[in-house]
Amino acid sequence: MQLAKNLFNFYLNSSIHVALSVLALSWITTIEFDFSFDKNVMSFIFFASITGYNFVKYFGLAKFHHRSLAKWLRVIQVFSLLCFVAMIVFFFTLKQSTWWYILGMAAVTFLYAIPFIPRKYVFDSHNNLRDIGGIKVYIIAFVWAIVTVCLPLVNGGYEVSFDVLITVLQRFVFVLVLMLPFEIRDLQYDSLKLATIPQKIGVKRTKILGSLGLVVFCLLELMKDDVQRGFLTSTVVISIIILLFLWFSTQKQKVYYCAFWVEAIPIFWLLLLLLF
Repeated sequence: MQLAKNLFNFYLNSSIHVALSVLALSWITTIEFDFSFDKNVMSFIFFASITGYNFVKYFGLAKFHHRSLAKWLRVIQVFSLLCFVAMIVFFFTLKQSTWWYILGMAAVTFLYAIPFIPRKYVFDSHNNLRDIGGIKVYIIAFVWAIVTVCLPLVNGGYEVSFDVLITVLQRFVFVLVLMLPFEIRDLQYDSLKLATIPQKIGVKRTKILGSLGLVVFCLLELMKDDVQRGFLTSTVVISIIILLFLWFSTQKQKVYYCAFWVEAIPIFWLLLLLLF
């Protein structure tokens, strides 16, 4: 039993779960725009997600405790290194037109974790993008939108159209709302200088704002030139699921409420689409 629990915690802490969610959203893009599943770009996105998330999460720990790292962190470091190698291998299988998008997102991820901003603009010594008050969730939503929509389409040779632009905006809104339960959970831990959405407007208004965001998410689907019944149905269903998780979110959540269940919503969405 303890072994199963340790493996599950490794699955979450090593960012495999969140990488599967990113992969699911990328797969959803290929379904929506009706082109074949490209194992190279999907493999790259999966391994890049693990590498990027673990870099952001554990950079500080590895920097200051490299001589006395806990066993679990050393295992995650080795695992992340292997994923980084796999990411590089798959990077060179992609079209060069895709490389610029990847390098741009890599730069944002790097600056998100690495200190580079003058201290007068941040609240502590980290000096990175995530420490600028109020922009953390928007950076994450932007990166997810570009990675899960643009990367598969650009590498597949799909031309940018009105529907593509709407999908990027739609995905941005989707991820932004999806992060609100995390923002509510972390309300008791985050510094006030982070200026998160719940800190600025309160929990109830955050839930109302998220609900309105889901309405926008669904309406954007109707604005597309090619409205697909199955895709529209799955969009409404997944919006209702997010809405329920959002309104049941509290500051004192169970351990896996956000870390597993909320994070798994993109995977549920993919399964819904495959069923439809």
